[in-house]
Amino acid sequence: MRVEVDYDMCDANGLCVEVAPEIFQLDGDDELHVLVKHPGPDHEEAAESAARACPKLAIALRETD
Repeated sequence: MRVEVDYDMCDANGLCVEVAPEIFQLDGDDELHVLVKHPGPDHEEAAESAARACPKLAIALRETD
């Protein structure tokens, strides 16, 4: 799985950070950073919850080979 963020859609409200702080982080300028771009099985559920929590639908999870 790969985490992708559409930064043009993201309004940095921080809901993904609240749901999955091990994957997402907001910096001091309210810019979102993906800490774990390829979450393993131990982070899949958190990544999925964060994507669902995004009100702008800016987070996409893509399957990888």
